[in-house]
Amino acid sequence: MHGLAEPHSLVDVLRGGPDALQLAAEAALTSPEEVIPAAEVVLRAPIPVPPSIRDFMAFEEHVVTSMKAIGRTVEPVWYEIPVFYFTNPAAVYGPYEPVPIAPGSTAFDYELEVAAVIGKEGSNIPVKDAADYIAGYTVLADWSARDLQEHEMAQGLGPAKGKDTATSIGPYLVTPDELEPARGTNGGLQLAMTATVNGREYSRGTMATIHWSFDQMISYASRGTRLVPGDIIGSGTVGTGCILELSRVHGLDSYPWLVAGDRVRLEIERLGHIESVIEPAAAVLPLN
Repeated sequence: MHGLAEPHSLVDVLRGGPDALQLAAEAALTSPEEVIPAAEVVLRAPIPVPPSIRDFMAFEEHVVTSMKAIGRTVEPVWYEIPVFYFTNPAAVYGPYEPVPIAPGSTAFDYELEVAAVIGKEGSNIPVKDAADYIAGYTVLADWSARDLQEHEMAQGLGPAKGKDTATSIGPYLVTPDELEPARGTNGGLQLAMTATVNGREYSRGTMATIHWSFDQMISYASRGTRLVPGDIIGSGTVGTGCILELSRVHGLDSYPWLVAGDRVRLEIERLGHIESVIEPAAAVLPLN
């Protein structure tokens, strides 16, 4: 629910067309009974069950460092196209919900990302028009089981169970006009991105360092298919924005994998923050 009696969800609002989000905002502001104090609600993900989630790798620093961490080099194709994978829409968590470790993992990680939410349907979208399809931006935490991911991807497929347990999204959908004051001279958004674990700063970066723009990612994602309202486009991890990178540079003693009881806070300037306590994994079920 988004606080309005009708329509029932934010996706329904977006499906109402280009003006529906503005009309919903005006209705909330002019109807006092629709305004609920923040302290009286539990915020869910803005899109609790997205139609799809495409997660890209758009930050060069992350790609270079993380590839080294698993003994690989950056494939030249990364500089040719903005690559992505599909993750699990049924495993979306709200911004302040606890997150379980993936079953069987002892190398659980966070990834600090920005996400764009698609606001209208489109296909084969030109880069020059792609910004018109963005309803807003939010914080995305891509929770990753690095040991499962590395084991699976040795087969040339995946990631699968290494990414299947949880993706946190929220706390708000911030419309593009609200971010214009942060736009730099090169067109990028100057938004600070930070992560802490148990109050200690782990990650610090900026959205301005993104290599592939959201316009380019959306255009590529729409090739030969449809994007629909509520689809999530993840940026991939900002440089230094995960333990995989940090442990590669500074060692696992300095930046250990997440364990049950850890409190992780991922924050992006003007977009808000996600804060989750890590919970134990479910038991691993046998395959026979």
